[in-house]
Amino acid sequence: MAWPIGLLIWANGRLQHVEALSGRSTTDGTTFLLAGSDSRDDGEIPDGTTGQRTDSILILHRAPNGQTSLISLPRDTYVAITGHGHHKLNAAYAIGGAPLLVDTVENLTGLTVDHYVEVGMGGVRQIADAVGGVHLCLDYDVNDPKSELVWTAGCHDVDGATALAFSRMRYQDPRGDMGRQERQRQVIGAIVKKTARPSFFLNPVAQSSAVRSGISALRVDEEASIVTLGRLAWYFKAATASSGITGHPPISNYAYRPGGIGAAVLLDETRAPEFFTKLQAGTLTPADVAEPGR
Repeated sequence: MAWPIGLLIWANGRLQHVEALSGRSTTDGTTFLLAGSDSRDDGEIPDGTTGQRTDSILILHRAPNGQTSLISLPRDTYVAITGHGHHKLNAAYAIGGAPLLVDTVENLTGLTVDHYVEVGMGGVRQIADAVGGVHLCLDYDVNDPKSELVWTAGCHDVDGATALAFSRMRYQDPRGDMGRQERQRQVIGAIVKKTARPSFFLNPVAQSSAVRSGISALRVDEEASIVTLGRLAWYFKAATASSGITGHPPISNYAYRPGGIGAAVLLDETRAPEFFTKLQAGTLTPADVAEPGR
């Protein structure tokens, strides 16, 4: 028992914390906000891009009845940002970092964010490599210079660099950001599945390598601990299982142009509030996250 206890204590002391939570009264269930930063500060993508926004934004919610849902919020979702009018969702992070992103998501969904977890681009590569690579599937060929993804249709075991490119690619995806969101969820799910194998738990070297890579790649809220991340992994596994719910809120316009910010994603003003109410209550169905015609 000394090994896992020692690993927990060692890992807990090395977590990188960031102020993120709003302090609002909690809502039913447990809600994680997962943010993928597109900052180039880690040197992973040396393309000269400056600043940072949130390339991917996901809500992982465990309802009181046990239903677990993983919901992607399109980064271009048209939202109200406190003190800054209306803009795309990922602009909240660019303007005010994690606290303003959390505030904006809470206003949009009605859910209180209990924990915040942020991972940079380099983190995807580091973690995927630390677990020995991941198994990913895509049913069409890709040769995309922007993300550097070269893919032959089918399923493949890939390293961290390819997993990162798989997560980033959107220009050759016929569904754009919607398709990219699905692939981002697939990558995280593949990592969680790999770490849940008995062979991983019985291998102290693999555990310490994965924990070291994971901790260096993550920033978490001020109240999170290594146990919190364990719950995150458990809930993510449940959300991506057959009984879980994955998808995005109902959308009425994928190319909404309010002026001044380019094309944005407009949520369905009638169905979206009911969607988030169902999310909190744990009463979402697969039909609630299905896209028309799919």
